[in-house]
Amino acid sequence: MEAQMSTAPARGDLDEFATFASAAYERLVKPKLQPEDHGKFVAIDVDTGDFEIDEKDVNAALRLRARRPNARAWLERVGYPTAYVIGARR
Repeated sequence: MEAQMSTAPARGDLDEFATFASAAYERLVKPKLQPEDHGKFVAIDVDTGDFEIDEKDVNAALRLRARRPNARAWLERVGYPTAYVIGARR
């Protein structure tokens, strides 16, 4: 899926990149999501706004890379504050 983006931050500043990518998800992707997308992964190319959605993170990322080989990809998980949880959960 394609969307319109503003200019992504230069390479190197991870915090700025994360902020920009999260804002792009909220602005460009989230309005297009359906209830059945809950829990799926979204791979976003922060330079173009293109994105792919899949139940598996690697599938979303691979499809995005197939269309955009030089994509600076960011992953979000629909309905969750982060794509992944590191460490033990109770």
